This record gives sequence, C-alpha cells and structure tokens, in this order.
Amino acid sequence: MFTRYGRHHTAQVANVITYRARSAVRDMARALGYAPGQQDAWSKQMDMWRNVAANSPEKTPEGRVDQAIPPLVLELAAEIEDAPRHLGIHSGGMVICDRPVIEVCPVEWGRMKDRSVLQWDKDDCAAAGLVKFDLLGLGMLSALHGAVDLVKRHKGVTIDLAELPQDDDVYAMLCRADTVGVFQIESRAQMATLPRLKPRRFYDLVVEVALIRPGPIQGGSVHPYIRRRNGQEPITYLHPLLENSLGKTLGIPLFQEQLMQMAIDVAGFTASEADQLRQAMGSKRSQKRMQLLRQRLYEGMAERGIVGDIADEIFDKMAAFANYGFPESHSVSFAYLVYSSSWLKLYEPAAFYAGLLNAQPMGFWSPHSLAQDARRHGVVVRTPDLLASGAQATLEQCAESHGGFAVRLGLSSIRGIGSGLAQQIEDERVLHGDYVEAEDLVRRVDELTLPQLEAMATGGIFTECFGLERREALWAVGAAAQSRRDRLPGLATGTQAPMLPGMEPIEVAVADLWATGVSPNGHPTSFLREQLAAYGVVPADQLLTTEQTKVWVAGTVTHRQRPATAQGTTFISLEDETGLMNVVVSVGCWKRFRPVARGAGALLVRGRLQRYEGVVNIVAEHIAPLSVAAQVTARNFR
Repeated sequence: MFTRYGRHHTAQVANVITYRARSAVRDMARALGYAPGQQDAWSKQMDMWRNVAANSPEKTPEGRVDQAIPPLVLELAAEIEDAPRHLGIHSGGMVICDRPVIEVCPVEWGRMKDRSVLQWDKDDCAAAGLVKFDLLGLGMLSALHGAVDLVKRHKGVTIDLAELPQDDDVYAMLCRADTVGVFQIESRAQMATLPRLKPRRFYDLVVEVALIRPGPIQGGSVHPYIRRRNGQEPITYLHPLLENSLGKTLGIPLFQEQLMQMAIDVAGFTASEADQLRQAMGSKRSQKRMQLLRQRLYEGMAERGIVGDIADEIFDKMAAFANYGFPESHSVSFAYLVYSSSWLKLYEPAAFYAGLLNAQPMGFWSPHSLAQDARRHGVVVRTPDLLASGAQATLEQCAESHGGFAVRLGLSSIRGIGSGLAQQIEDERVLHGDYVEAEDLVRRVDELTLPQLEAMATGGIFTECFGLERREALWAVGAAAQSRRDRLPGLATGTQAPMLPGMEPIEVAVADLWATGVSPNGHPTSFLREQLAAYGVVPADQLLTTEQTKVWVAGTVTHRQRPATAQGTTFISLEDETGLMNVVVSVGCWKRFRPVARGAGALLVRGRLQRYEGVVNIVAEHIAPLSVAAQVTARNFR
C-alpha cells in the first residue's frame, strides 16, 4: 500500500492503548520509586480479566493474603485505569487519501522503516469521514501453503485446495472435535460446540465459524440454534416477516447481512438505511444518529403491525450482535479454510503439523501442544539435527509414522536461533558440504555465539549427526567457541569431553522444552503417571468412559480464559500425555484458589465430571499446584 500510493497519501491507523489493571499497577509503582522487579511482581498479582478494584487482596484457604501490594499503589492505579497510556499501531488498518494525508489529520513517523502512522484511532477516522481499510494476514494461509508444498516435494502429489472433495470422514473428525491446529475451530468454545452441532455439510461450517462469537452469544443465539439444528426445538420466528431473512439459520440471527435484511423486511428500510443502522449500532459515537434510526425502525415496524414486546425483542436481538456479528461472506471464506485445514490434518497429517510449526507464532495452541497432538495421531516428531534439519520443519520418511513421514523440527526452532541465522546455517551446509564437527560449524558460520551454541547442544542438535550426548556436546561447543574462521584450525583445546553421566528421559524432556519449546516424546505428566494413578487421577483419554462422577485430573496449563460473556467463570485447559481437558472454574472457586489457579504452570484438580452430547467438562471444586519437571508457558485470553 505504501509502495503503490506513497506515504504522502497513505498511513496506518493508531490504537489508543489504555491502562489496564496490570499496567496501571506497574506504572504507579514506578512513579512511587519501587524497583523494577517489585513493579513486575506486583503487576503479575493482578488478574488480567478484572479491574483494579476487583483485584483487592483476598485470603487463601490457608488464611494468607494472596497479594501484598501497598494500598497507595492500588489507589493510584484505580484512578488512572482506563485512561490513555500511549498510542499503538492498528494491526492492519490503513487510510488512503486523495490528497496529502497531513492535510487531513496529524501524522507521525512509525518506528518501523518507511511507515507513517495517524495520531487518530479508527473511531476518529470514521467520525472525520475517512475510510479505514483492514489488511489482515492469516497465518493459516502460510501454514496451508507450506503443507501443500511439503506434500508436493516429498510425495510428488499436487494438492489443489480449490478442488478438495467434500468428505464424510473429514466431517466425522470435526464431530469428534478433533480440531487442534484447525483454523478457527480449535478453541475451547468451538471444540465444545462441534459435537453438539454435528457438522455434516459445508454450510454447517459457515454457521460454526459465526456462532461462537460475542454477538450470537450476547444475543442468546447459540443454544437455541443448536437445539433447532438437532430437532430438539421447533423453528419459530418472532414475526412471519422475519422468515425471509432468518430462514436459512433456523430463525436465529447470526450474520450482519441478516441484520440489514431484517430492517428491510420488518421496517421497510432501504438498503442504504439498513447499512446506516448496522453502522450506528456498532459505533460508540453515534448515539444521536442511533436514536433517529431507532425511531425510524419502530415506526416502520408499527406500520406492519409489529409493536410492544415483539418490537422490543426484535430490536434487542439486532442490537446484540450488530457490533460483533460476523459477515456471512467472511464466514464462508473462513469455513473453506476450516475444511481445507481439516482435510490436510486427516489425510496429510505430517505435512499439516510441519506447516503449522513453520507458521508460528499463530493460532490457539503452542508448538509443544501441536507436537503432542501429532504424537497422539501417530505422527513421529523428531528433534532438530545439524545435518538432517533445514531452517524450517520438514518431512522425513519414517515407516513407524502415520502416513509414512515424520516431522523433523527446523534449526529455527532452537532458542536464540532466528530464521535468518538458521537459513544461513542450512545454506552453508548445502553450498560447501556437511559439517564434520562442532568446531567446523563455528568456523564456517561466524555469527554463532556461545549461548546459541549451548542452546543447540542442549536441544540435541549434535546427537544424531556426531554421536555426542547432550552433556558431551555442551562441553564440546564450549571449547569449539574458541575457534573462528580467522584463526588456525585445530587449536581449540578441550573439545573431547571426559566421561559424563547420561541424561534420564525426564532430563531430556526438560532440555527439549528449554531449547525448542517442544518435547516430542516426553510430556511432563508422563513421568508422574505412576504417582498420579496411585492418587486416583484419571487420564484425559478415560474421562469419556469412566464411571466416576467426581474425578481427580492433572495436567499442564495450556490456556486460561475468562470471556466477557461468561459472567466471571474462568475456563482452564489442561493437557496430559493422553489428551486435553477443560476445567470450569466458578467465581467462588476462583476466588478461593486464585493464587494457584492464576500462577501455577500445572494443576491437580478435583471436580464434578460433566458429560453431555460428547462434550466433557470438569467443574472444579478443589485446585492444587502440581509439581512437574518442566512446563510450557500458558496462553491467557479474555
């Protein structure tokens, strides 16, 4: 956009970043002169989902206060909460003008080279009559591209995503909620909906994409739609005039286009007026305009005999999803990516997982969870190797792996080795032959530092190619780092390691997680399974069949979520070596066990087992920390 239209006529849109609980506490502690470490410690004691007032100190079950933030810090933090802190850059919003943009609004230089940024946010731009274009990239497109390329390179088969057949087995996989890594429907809420919705045709995926969003949830559309979809509830309409707009979604409003058609059908709006209504309902700054359109809407409904409670209910449903409702056109496009990624996961699993790993960071799940899901599907995942790995993850023939190919992690997966340096290591190997030892690598790739070499050794990169165990490799690279291209070869001393103890499997898993974030064959809970079994802990893969109604479960925390629509309920996703678990934490339970639930990387949970239409939840009653040798950082969402 900058290249085509020039920086004089184009600029990126700003975001106004406001104070939240954590940033407010951190900055007020800084203003009062507390040390940086103390600032961070206090900010981490604040729940990301609650404001400062709601984060007041509470007592744990043992009677201890769960935070010790000075009252003055909390008081000042509460005063500045929601106030503007700084300007950010919108992830994809851009404005194009027919005149120099500086004649329309203030502009500043972006920190990135050759970027200009407006000092207005999207609402300011809309108020001034500027059109904002959203240019958003999807990581899944890169993942699919990479997967298709890997299939062609290693199998000689060309996959055309536009020609994929509709396959019952793909939909059966979706009905089982086997969707880790699949575009858009891999989240906890989507996975809990799929077994109930039971998608069997493409338009079911279009609905699924649009259904689990704030608009339909706030408008009370999710459960009625699923009940009607499964024949458990009759299809009805608030008024017969709504059948035209809501017929294909069983009488439930889901899409923005339906909101506009509803206004046309029940109130006689023109297409232009309907679009104005949609914009006004979704804007924070159009109260006067909204009142005029609301009056026009009610007058139009009254002319058609729609008055009283029915008119109010129609307006409320329209207003509920006007701001968050998904356009049907977007949903159709996204649904095709859902199906494409599902098809690849079922029929080309190794290429699918390799494509996902190469497109990181993206999606809902961490690379470790993706590797664990690959293992559960019979795909072998191998750690990076200096001679076998490319810069990115690739495929290797492997008879033991499902589909005949294993995933080999790339050099760029190692801590501190970026994609640029990884590509340089690969290019040097391709151009001038294989590396013969660690010193040879150091002499041929000048940019490598000792910490990077140690990370490579810890990740096992020299084990298969040179036969060096990880501790021997750490010793060797420490000595090899003395050598460089401008020095005489063979002068590095101490490259031969003495007899060192080998590493236990649990130590290898810890090393893998530290070095690459992925431990293909050593989930932390697998090393505790005997102790957990003695304690009565039920593995994830047995929750659907166990006869117990109260269960203990244990796993590493992958996600914590508290959606705005959940009324304070927190959802914690746990993972053990057999699968995934969804733990529902009520407001009271969270309040009681907040320090552990918020901060522990692995949890031991006792709760009530809920099973409904193939969906399994554990309603937590007691939460305790689980001590594991290593853990993956959890991803927390609102």
